[in-house]
Amino acid sequence: MAPSAPTTQADRDREIAVEAALGKLDLDAKARLLAGQDMWTLPELPEIGLKSLVMSDGPIGVRGVRWTADDPSIALPSPTALAATWDPALARRAGRVLAQEARRKGVHVLLAPTVNLHRSPRGGRHFEAYSEDPYLTGEIGTGYVRGVQDGGVGTTVKHFVANDAETDRFTVDNKVAPRPLRELYLAPFEAIVKNAHPWGIMTAYNKVNGTTMTEHRYLVNEVLRGEWGFDGYNVSDWMAARSTKGAIEGGLDVAMPGPRTVYGPALAAAVRAGEVEESTVDEAVRNVLRLAARVGILDGAEPVVGELPETVDGQALAREIARRAFVLVRNEARDGEPVLPLKADRTVALIGTAARDARVLGGGSATVFPERVVAPLDGLTAALPEGALSYCVGADPNSELTAADGGFTLRAVCRAADGSELGTVNAPSGHIQWFGADLPQGVPAAAVHSVELIGTFTPRVSGEHTFGTRGYGRFRLSLDGRELSDTTYTVGPDSDPFDTFFSLPSEAARVELEADRTIEVSLYHEVAHLENSPIEGISFTLAHREPQRDADELIAEAVEAARAADTAVVVVATTELVESEGFDRRDLALPGRQDDLVRAVAAANPNTVVVVNSGSPVELPWRDDVAAVLLSWFPGQEGGAALADVLLGAAEPGGRLPTTWGTLDAAPVTEVTPSDGELPYTEGLFIGYRAWEKSGATPSYPFGHGLGYTDWEYESLEVTPTAATVRVRNTGTRHGREVVQLYVAPAADTAGRPARWLAGFTGVEAAPGESVEVRIELPPRAFEIWDEPAGSWTHVGGTYELQASRSITDTRLTAALTI
Repeated sequence: MAPSAPTTQADRDREIAVEAALGKLDLDAKARLLAGQDMWTLPELPEIGLKSLVMSDGPIGVRGVRWTADDPSIALPSPTALAATWDPALARRAGRVLAQEARRKGVHVLLAPTVNLHRSPRGGRHFEAYSEDPYLTGEIGTGYVRGVQDGGVGTTVKHFVANDAETDRFTVDNKVAPRPLRELYLAPFEAIVKNAHPWGIMTAYNKVNGTTMTEHRYLVNEVLRGEWGFDGYNVSDWMAARSTKGAIEGGLDVAMPGPRTVYGPALAAAVRAGEVEESTVDEAVRNVLRLAARVGILDGAEPVVGELPETVDGQALAREIARRAFVLVRNEARDGEPVLPLKADRTVALIGTAARDARVLGGGSATVFPERVVAPLDGLTAALPEGALSYCVGADPNSELTAADGGFTLRAVCRAADGSELGTVNAPSGHIQWFGADLPQGVPAAAVHSVELIGTFTPRVSGEHTFGTRGYGRFRLSLDGRELSDTTYTVGPDSDPFDTFFSLPSEAARVELEADRTIEVSLYHEVAHLENSPIEGISFTLAHREPQRDADELIAEAVEAARAADTAVVVVATTELVESEGFDRRDLALPGRQDDLVRAVAAANPNTVVVVNSGSPVELPWRDDVAAVLLSWFPGQEGGAALADVLLGAAEPGGRLPTTWGTLDAAPVTEVTPSDGELPYTEGLFIGYRAWEKSGATPSYPFGHGLGYTDWEYESLEVTPTAATVRVRNTGTRHGREVVQLYVAPAADTAGRPARWLAGFTGVEAAPGESVEVRIELPPRAFEIWDEPAGSWTHVGGTYELQASRSITDTRLTAALTI
């Protein structure tokens, strides 16, 4: 399909430059441009003045082309946190700081945002997506894309489409009927294409209704490009492209990564053999050249953004987003007043491993390496008077080995087969993941026979420390010159290429060590170069686990600390083995003995506040036994400072739930495991709050729920077919922010629709006693359904009830509307 027509003179000038450049390329150059030259880049073509296009993972930071902690990045809160702000303008500001980071790192395209839906709470990667609701997802995603592209950096909205779980993601065939596909899963993509004009889309690994997405001619060429007028480039998810002819004819422009892909020489050969029309290749090349013109790397074309936005303070914005995202779901009165915010003269017992070792982001390709992390212990120590804060572990959920980090000082030495040194770089953690530019300067991956991690380790606790490794090849571990293990791990023919990134480490040795006594560490690794792997690189891990103390003893210590303090703050968390790319969740339980810890602390101190550090829902069986529950998501690098702001009342917790929280037993949609390669979406339109209402089950906390530090009265609601006007008053004693939510409910329904659905929202701020009037637009799509027999959108007239609400279950005002 032809791209949408240029709308400005600058657009037309870029199209002229694109056509001129295309006309100078021969078939081999065109085919080469559509294939990654390495993990993150496309090749430069000097003959047309085209520089190499650089892509980088997001979505909460910009890692750049080097996957290493030695190249730090700003780490914003998780996408679930950003969606919890219910603030597209804040999402736009987040996008601008990420564009700023991208430019600093020489990146032209950010591989984000993820706008797949929270179909089942078991989705292991939901922290990287926004919401269970397509409208909220589209609004936040639109703000994000606009912000990134305000800074002259492209986006790739992903993963197109129905990539809503991780189990068998490379092969699963998701069976989705046309109506839920249109009304739910395609809807955020459509809204973002319409309202933000993204410069890129990433197609997913999975199939939809029998066709893999990298070859889905109907959804890409007819819907995305044809109906919606998308004129950007379409890039595969990494290693998703499987067929030269199928991909190019299915609308896939770029196959990543390189250099071994289904494009490049294979695509040129397919054209010469008459299997593929060169005009089809030309259309893909146009899309890539248009992207290059937009980001300013094609000679003769002015970039879209000439004057950059003002510089953003990334640390300050990370802190602001975190506190705006925290969702206070419970805040009970103690001694006549809510327990939060904490009183200035109170002593606090801070409890939990995650309070000291903060989990600020999710695992997998979303990982970045911030220059600093403010843990809750750091934030509260800085904010409270000396002597007011105590800390203890309470319960450690980390039962598995993780990449060597705290207490380790390491460097990586590359050697050739003859033992000669090729190069050395710092290794800020025990995880080595090198692709191309990640290696020491001038060192080709193919020349590396071995890599040795060398350095020191200073334990912070005495006892039995466990060491291990992850990866393929030979590993030889030595401590203080004494060899402890020598093991080789081989690669099976059907091995998942991402195993070295996401699999569990293997235990290598256990050693008694003394706290604060530094030892020398060496892990020698003979690299396993995998034949025919689409990824050229080196990946392995030195893993470590601290001594495991008796859980009952740790909980007893926490109880004593809680009993001695005015308030107990318990931070509970998931781990990278619970929420990460590459797998789905078995259950929604907090790992380890954390539930036992909360119950014991709450029994000892009625003023117990629980901070839940997870990217997506977990079960909270003790939620009615504690004074307050605050959801912090993965709060980014400034999370501890933001937590202190909110707990002590310097700022209000501003978040509302973007997804329903409940138990797995009660959840109406849970299945993520295919049967015979297929996963049928049998629930149709009913996911998230739509499904909870249909089932009649009561969630722990409903969609849209969230408390602040003030109270609100909804005074009036007036509606027209295109908008609603709501007046609210701050009836409390503090300045506050409210999220006014507008739901549409059909009075009578023959169209098989949910009981109600989100149609609009807006945030308002007001001082004590102040009233504010807001207008919320009603999109036409709120009253339309996808007519499957007709293959088009159909307006459904009739009488509707419009509900001005604080959550899906807390309706404050209603008004009838007939359309």
